[in-house]
Order: sequence, then C-alpha cells, then structure tokens
Amino acid sequence: MAQRDGTDELVVRARDGDGDAWARLVERHSALLWSIARSHGLNDADSGDVVQTTWLRLVERIDGLREPSAIGCWLATTARNESLRLVRRRSRDMPLVPAPRRPEPGPDRVAAARERLGRVGTALDTLPQRCRTLLRLFALAPSHAELAAALGIPVGSVAPTRARCLEALRRLVP
Repeated sequence: MAQRDGTDELVVRARDGDGDAWARLVERHSALLWSIARSHGLNDADSGDVVQTTWLRLVERIDGLREPSAIGCWLATTARNESLRLVRRRSRDMPLVPAPRRPEPGPDRVAAARERLGRVGTALDTLPQRCRTLLRLFALAPSHAELAAALGIPVGSVAPTRARCLEALRRLVP
C-alpha cells in the first residue's frame, strides 16, 4: 500500500536508479539529518560527514529495505547512529577544555525578540539533554515516528515527553 505522500513510490523509483526520486528523498529528509547531527554537538564539517555517510548507507542498503514507507525512520536512526559513532571517535581526539563560544552580534531592531530568544535559550540549556534534543528536533521531524527514531525512544513516548519538556520550558521562561 503506497503512502499518501508518495514515499513508497519514491523509494522504489530511487532503488531503480531514478535520479529525480533520489533528489526528492534528499530534499525531503536532509534537514532532519542535519538537525540530528547538529543535536549531537557536531560542527558543520562533521555534521556534513554524518549526513553524507547516512545517504551512502542508504545507497548501500536500499535493496534490503523491507518497508519503503519507513525510510524516514531508517534515515533518522542511521544518522543518530553515525552521529554517536563520530562523537565517540572525536571525543578520543578532542582536548578536555571546550572552545569558547563566539558572541553573536544582533541588530537593534530585533533587540526585544533577541532578548526573549536569549531567555528561552538559557532556559532550554537548563533542561535535561533529552528535552533539549527533542525540542530542537521537533520542528524538523516530519513525523513522530522519525523523531522517535532519531531519539531512540518509542513512538508513543514522543507526544507525552514533548508535552512535559514544553511545560518545563514554560516554567523557566518568564
């Protein structure tokens, strides 16, 4: 049974070598893959490596996919695993002292918005890591299934966990 959004068809066409189908899959899922990599604290170059490796893994394994409609979950899980692998590898090579953060200059016309954003960012940083990651990925994940795969949690846990995280964030932001 084909999905409404044509995911099944795109995967089958990509499997058959259709470049347009590959381009649509990449367009549809790349932002999520980038956000997963970035949520693991990877820089742009390392995040790019994770995204590229994730697509390579799909090329290598697309013939073995049993459920084409679950491609988003498969990609999210693969990106999470690749990110974790790279974080572990990088942590062995990184100095123990973190690099200082660069201040971000902001235009005067958005001072009030930036102030609120700063308060939200500060509050977000005080939340547990799981909540920080979930809230940052939520905007980019096309479905709860893909978000669950990216986080490594059951699909049924996404909405209640998100609600608890948002409530905790609301309590912290005046």
